[in-house]
Amino acid sequence: MSTLQPVNPKPFLNGLTGKPIICKLKWGIEYRGYLVSVDGYMNLQMANTEEYIDGTSTGNLGEVLIRNYVDVHENTQSALR
Repeated sequence: MSTLQPVNPKPFLNGLTGKPIICKLKWGIEYRGYLVSVDGYMNLQMANTEEYIDGTSTGNLGEVLIRNYVDVHENTQSALR
């Protein structure tokens, strides 16, 4: 059985720059796109971003800024096209 290892979020997020990520907000909205940059306040800049509500795409948003975000998942699936 594997155990979870704590990860420092800043180096983790910096390592995801240029990669596809999924940002899930606490009220259920999900953003899928490519991480462009992250700053010291955990603000995320994403490109080619698509919004999903209840698993259904609501359309492409392009470039977005998500403020003070801490729950980021690397998209290891081919959900981004």
